[in-house]
Amino acid sequence: MNTNNRHYHITTFGCQMNKADSERMAGILDNMGLISSEDPNKADIILYNTCTIRDNAEQKVYSYLGRQAKRKHKQPDLTLIVAGCVAQQEGEALLRRVPELDLVMGPQHANRLQDLLEQVFNGNQVVATEPIHIVEDITKPRRDSKITAWVNIIYGCNEHCTYCVVPSVRGVEQSRTPEAIRAEMEELGRQGYQEITLLGQNIDAYGRDLPGVTKEGRNKYTLSDLLYYVHDVPGFERIRFATSHPRYFTERLIRACAELPKVCEHFHIPFQSGDNKLLKAMARGYTHEKYRRIIDNIRELMPDASISADAIVGFPGETEAQFENTLKLVEDIGFDQLNTAAYSPRPGTPAALWENQLSEEVKADRLQRLNHLVGVKAAERSQRYMGRIEEILVEDTNPKNAAQVMGRTRGNRLTFFEGDIAQLKGKLVKVKVTEVRPFSLTGEVKEFVLV
Repeated sequence: MNTNNRHYHITTFGCQMNKADSERMAGILDNMGLISSEDPNKADIILYNTCTIRDNAEQKVYSYLGRQAKRKHKQPDLTLIVAGCVAQQEGEALLRRVPELDLVMGPQHANRLQDLLEQVFNGNQVVATEPIHIVEDITKPRRDSKITAWVNIIYGCNEHCTYCVVPSVRGVEQSRTPEAIRAEMEELGRQGYQEITLLGQNIDAYGRDLPGVTKEGRNKYTLSDLLYYVHDVPGFERIRFATSHPRYFTERLIRACAELPKVCEHFHIPFQSGDNKLLKAMARGYTHEKYRRIIDNIRELMPDASISADAIVGFPGETEAQFENTLKLVEDIGFDQLNTAAYSPRPGTPAALWENQLSEEVKADRLQRLNHLVGVKAAERSQRYMGRIEEILVEDTNPKNAAQVMGRTRGNRLTFFEGDIAQLKGKLVKVKVTEVRPFSLTGEVKEFVLV
């Protein structure tokens, strides 16, 4: 099918992995000669890259899809695609619910988008959710930023957390080879990117599925080894990684981060609950004591490191005392940022079938109390920045104040200051912090960083 002058629109829901998948799929569509459109109603191909981690994200997809399905009745050549985790979870059931759909494709099939679309253009309704070995990236992603870039290093998840659908929708762990990762990073360095974020569902599980062991008896390839291997790639100044799992987070990894200047002093390590019985019920594979030791070890080697995490309240059976253990952990550690959520039963997960579900009122109350504490502790953590000189990588204009630009500290704290985006975008700038808030900073320029 001739794709000239045809437009596409991608809406992305959910996590960084989904955003990275969307960039790769946009790259494929660009390569096919399609044109990106910000307005879905002016696009000929609509792609929803979906998330199923919580019910409200899933329902939003159906709402969007319903509007476009109505449009298709007036515009039969409109192509509707649902990709990502909802697609994987629902499969053919999606076609029964929304018969106007042309293509349903799981996350493992993102790199096959062109092949699948060609089948659609030949008159087929296509469902691609079967488990496959993810083919190496061969298309250049259409990246949303010219400054920061995602690089997938491991796909899938082998954990069996009782509340989570990710293993069933993203498949088993598949690590990319260090050589393929380095080659992608080298290309990004040549293109002028300043910051790379390495991505994985459980990024510190990287390499478990690759062959080989060292003479010490550990896996030949680990996240620590990868960081040493790619650190000297020229061009960019910062490396981040997400998301870590406490089960696999090692002292060796902390030492690597402390030793490597390009690795930013920011760790995102979800804990989910501060209570050991709940952690066991969640099948998380660690205790709150182990989690605290990880944070202590980080702060011993990197005292100023920013720590962020994820937490769930209202898990089935959670008592008030168990919830208070979560509050205590948050109080004791003092996170720079915490993503919080009330437990949402997901289809096909063990916890969804348990009888000891909590009421929405209890979950809402606990979420509110936790969020209040998170704000208090984040405000306390922010105080350390006051009057300090911080290195900011300038990414964009402040959407609320056109006279200001914004970027992030190495510790991932959003920072605003006056400046000309045309002059500063993609630059590292030394900024003196003049105002602190729980989750962001304001400052003034002191000097440019020569790189």
